[in-house]
Order: sequence, then C-alpha cells, then structure tokens
Amino acid sequence: MTWDSPSPLHATAVAVAGNGLLIRGASGSGKSGLALEMMARGAALVADDRVIVSARDGALWLSAPDPLRGLIEARGLGLLSAEPSGPVRLAAILDLDHAETERLPQRREIMLQGQRIPLLHKAAHPYFPAALVQYLKGGRRN
Repeated sequence: MTWDSPSPLHATAVAVAGNGLLIRGASGSGKSGLALEMMARGAALVADDRVIVSARDGALWLSAPDPLRGLIEARGLGLLSAEPSGPVRLAAILDLDHAETERLPQRREIMLQGQRIPLLHKAAHPYFPAALVQYLKGGRRN
C-alpha cells in the first residue's frame, strides 16, 4: 500500500519514548480524541489536524506547523493547550478509516515518502489507546 502526500498532512501525531505515531482518518473519525486519550496515558502531542512529515537522516520525522504547535482540538471544549513535542521519528501510521478484524493481525506496511512504515488499523476496544502507548514504548513481537 502506498500513501504519498505533500506535507503538511491532514492527520494528528503523538509520541511516546521518542517514537511517533501518525494518526490518519477522515474528518470526524476521532484523531484528536484518540490523541487526547493517549496523552492522558503519557503520550506527548506532536501535532493536531496538520502534521509536517520530513525526511532526514534516513528516517521520517513528524512536527507541527508553527501556528498549530501546542494546540489540540477537544470537541465541545475548543482548542486546548498542550506541551508540544517534536520533531519526533515516525514509528508507525494508524489508519482510523479501517477497522482491525483480527485478534493477532499480520504485520502491514505502507509506503510514505519512499520508506516502509508499519501500518495499524483501529481496534474497537476500550484499552486501545493504552495498547498504542505500549506499542510505542516497546514495539511488537511476532
């Protein structure tokens, strides 16, 4: 699968332990809400709504456009301030437009700016935000 797009991308990004997660999905799919759930579990905000993806030192890096740095939308509350993080190395992409149907899914990859990046699909479990934080902390076995 390939997903190449000019920067900035319509997405949200968070980081844990120096590993960035790019959260993509249609408007209203829950990108900001998921980021807030992950932030409550220790993730740091990189960018909300627009994410700059840049290639450097053989890796892809995530950062926020200056006007949006340190801001995240919370529906029903408005724009909230958050301690900004980044640039951070891209570790995985989460696609909220596709549901995970497998209990132990096979690894997927996506091409972004000529690099293979692990691709995750959303899972409808209450512990999913916590599982994503742990994924970014320790990776995945198998």
